[in-house]
Amino acid sequence: MSDPVTVKIDSLGGWRRALLTRIREAINDADPEIVEEVKWRKATNPLGVPTRSRGGIIRAGEAYKDKVKLTFMKGGALDDGSGLFNVPANNVRRAIDLRETDRFDAPDADSHATVPAPSPASFADPPRAAPPESNPPG
Repeated sequence: MSDPVTVKIDSLGGWRRALLTRIREAINDADPEIVEEVKWRKATNPLGVPTRSRGGIIRAGEAYKDKVKLTFMKGGALDDGSGLFNVPANNVRRAIDLRETDRFDAPDADSHATVPAPSPASFADPPRAAPPESNPPG
């Protein structure tokens, strides 16, 4: 029996299946230790949403009729000088919408090209300030 992520991707068929398969392979090549799982199963989406995580969810990949959306849960903390994210950001999440006519080129392993992958630390919550002392010196 196939794993739940494969079942979900295979259920899509067509260009969305092909695109999510290529994205999945690129992520596996870049970081074979990242955890892949399905979250948010519900009656309207019984196969759920494929996610990638390490110490918390990093990315979710959702398929819609006209696009594949890659949502980076703490993408708002990442610099996007290259304009990779094409969905308006909120203070926390950022996303990339890919349509059938869009290109997705994974870096060639022999090309010496590097794609910076966010580390788990880049998604960590910022340190909280120490609470004020209850008895100030005096």
